[in-house]
Amino acid sequence: MITFPCAKINLGLNIVGQRPNGYHDLETVFYPVPLCDALEIKYMGEEFPSEVNCDLKVTGNVVNCNEADNLVIKAYNLLAKDYKLPRVHAHLYKQIPSEAGLGGGSSDAAYMIRLLDERFRLNIGKAEMERYAARLGADCAFFISSEPSFATGIGDELMPADGPKGNLDGYHLAIVKPNIAVSTKEAYANISPHKPEKCCRDIVRQPIETWKDELINDFEEPIFNRHPDLAAIKKQLYQLGAVYAAMSGSGSSLFGLFKEEPCHLNTAFANCFTFTAKL
Repeated sequence: MITFPCAKINLGLNIVGQRPNGYHDLETVFYPVPLCDALEIKYMGEEFPSEVNCDLKVTGNVVNCNEADNLVIKAYNLLAKDYKLPRVHAHLYKQIPSEAGLGGGSSDAAYMIRLLDERFRLNIGKAEMERYAARLGADCAFFISSEPSFATGIGDELMPADGPKGNLDGYHLAIVKPNIAVSTKEAYANISPHKPEKCCRDIVRQPIETWKDELINDFEEPIFNRHPDLAAIKKQLYQLGAVYAAMSGSGSSLFGLFKEEPCHLNTAFANCFTFTAKL
């Protein structure tokens, strides 16, 4: 059985507070985009000599982590504590770049939960699947439904975002991921939590032409200061005709929204991963 974990972009991202345990409270609009991995599971025969109940083969883009640390395996093991699951082989084909702010690993984990629930008729229910997913990562819960959502808390408290779906219909999306890695620790190092003047949920309900001046990712300024090449990519997306451009999550992917399909994207960003799609 196969499924296709999707990526996400952040339409605005504001760090509004810090908790005593070191975690940060945020406000953002998660928006799913049609850049997808592929995830397949198959029964593992009893005769197969495996020391684990779920093994994982990863192809496509390189993932720099041990198999046991991959969130796909962690998702299986998490459900296996509460449900009787058969042994399975999992195959993950990676297209979503890692360390990109696109939620690829979180999506793989959530879709593994969904896949196990459907394949083995666990009847967990959406709300409970979201609770399981949230235990694996702050933005994992969003991918259980993969619907535009306004997220608060550490990214795990979700409400429908009724604006961007209609706003973005027909627009063209371009994603650019350079060979630059931004760690979560680095991203938060120079953040000063503050409440924005206007909530991103309200801004995304406005015409997209207004987003450039109002819809802000708080990570951009400190990360752009350390990685000016990322700022240059954002500037170039606007030069190519983007109506709105921003960094996704804590980077290092940048995205642009265009009224017409952007031309010469591969030429403009020859040394980067690029992706385009009509929304």
